[in-house]
Amino acid sequence: MDNQEVAEVFERIADLLQIKGEQGYRIRAYQRAAESIRSAGQEIETLWREGKLRQLPGVGEAIAKKIDEILRTGELEYYRRLSEEVPESLLELLQVSDVGPKKAALFWRELGITTLDELERAARAGELQKLPGLGPKSEQKILQGIEALRRRRTGRISIGQALPMAVQLLERLRALPAVLQAEAAGSLRRWRETIGDLDLLVASERPEEVMEAFRQFPEVARVRASGEAKTSVVLQDGLEAQLWVHRPQNFGSAWQYATGSKGHNIQLRELALSRGLSLSEHGLRKANGQVILCATEQEVYSNLGLPWIPPELREDRGEIRAALQGRLPKLVELDDLRGELHAHSDWSDGRATLEEMVHAALEAGFEYLAITDHSRSLGVANGLSIERLRAQREEIKRLQEQVGDRLLLLHGAEVEVLADGTLDYPDEVLAELDIVFASVHSSLRQPRERITERYLRALNHPHVDVIGHLSGRLIGKRDPADLDVERVLQAAAQCDVALEINCDPLRLDLNDVHARRAMELGCLLAICTDAHHPDHFALHRYGVGTARRGWVEAERVLNCWPRAKLQAWLQARGGRNSS
Repeated sequence: MDNQEVAEVFERIADLLQIKGEQGYRIRAYQRAAESIRSAGQEIETLWREGKLRQLPGVGEAIAKKIDEILRTGELEYYRRLSEEVPESLLELLQVSDVGPKKAALFWRELGITTLDELERAARAGELQKLPGLGPKSEQKILQGIEALRRRRTGRISIGQALPMAVQLLERLRALPAVLQAEAAGSLRRWRETIGDLDLLVASERPEEVMEAFRQFPEVARVRASGEAKTSVVLQDGLEAQLWVHRPQNFGSAWQYATGSKGHNIQLRELALSRGLSLSEHGLRKANGQVILCATEQEVYSNLGLPWIPPELREDRGEIRAALQGRLPKLVELDDLRGELHAHSDWSDGRATLEEMVHAALEAGFEYLAITDHSRSLGVANGLSIERLRAQREEIKRLQEQVGDRLLLLHGAEVEVLADGTLDYPDEVLAELDIVFASVHSSLRQPRERITERYLRALNHPHVDVIGHLSGRLIGKRDPADLDVERVLQAAAQCDVALEINCDPLRLDLNDVHARRAMELGCLLAICTDAHHPDHFALHRYGVGTARRGWVEAERVLNCWPRAKLQAWLQARGGRNSS
């Protein structure tokens, strides 16, 4: 082991002791030893072999014995015992800005939090602000710190984190007197599931004024570079952003270029060259040097003999060929959605009552809402026993009488597909439900053949209507299950079972590639929020963005259908009586 590795052992011991609440002098002893080992001018193993460990500042007899044990065995018994007393995973929390050992200890002892994911869930649920010495602002800072930590590790963040910040900055930009138009570009505009940085474009005749105002925005932590047409900044939450300012007469060219993708732009430039033109962010240029300025993107594409191509399709996946042949899909839009088919209440792990979810659905203008709380085996989510499920059905019937024809309420369940492929409720119970989502939340690491067969068995069950979040992934947190997606998609098409595009920005599952393949195979889809709170209905936009990247059209999406068509489809599946 080298100096760095040994020093890290003592640093972790010091951190664990702080979380445990040990006396300061003991903590400082390990901290000093770590600093001394890291800054030593010789290799720690050389000093150890030569018997010179105690020549290092801060290394006394007790520390020297521990170094000896580490270098002889590769382990330290004291550290092992300490890790049993204080969960080692708590050390990850200390990497979050605004979380020190005292707060980590508070979270652990009061809320049982031992991991970064648990801390994030508690913060998003508003649990941290209930602790002594913490409030909403502290909770928000911790969430920002978690996001910044994830970004440092991967270099990219969820679109769910990037989009709200972009919207906030665009609102500020559009309020400036010198700004005629302000838009997002890059991977955010193409609705990629993760974002590296923010690309913002402004149309203005007064770029210097816009740049100066942007540099002073409260969201800006520091300016990395600033010139006549571009300013690069680091925002308060660690996200990087670039602002370009262009004249209105060539804004369309600039916006198209900055949106990308790189592959799409290369294909466009080659098409331009074949027509005697060159294409750049400044516009189109003829062979004689004349520049064709394009104030809108439509002009860029029109001058190349193309219809406007939606940004979600601009990934060099055949969209230019399809445009030339007149085969671009009529992509699903947010306004096409008529209802929500996957929602939870506080009967399981939701954070709102049935009444609150129904009221929110009415406010959103939905035609229908399905309540699909978790089934009985998912204890961590307070899954419903058969008795509670039937009691919930009676409550939903009561609410249906109250709302009348304004909203169709469907009583369903998100039923766990067990490890052997059976479902968590018996057939006679499933037959009572209006809609059945079959999902996998456990044993996601099963071998490929086994987990694939598990899904295939669920797909062939006569009472399953929709498969929820197929791969089980959590973006940046959990890898997808190793299943044969092609076999599953083919089976879904054959069985007429719909596949969910889960709108949670951490899921977006099906992803865009699988959604497009599902379209090719003739599958039905459902774009669902998996709402656990009324606010989550707003997540539909993320699922629609993913669907559009997958070339999905509204006619193939269950919850784009009118109420009568949806009811007829559900009734035809197994003969169930759909409300």
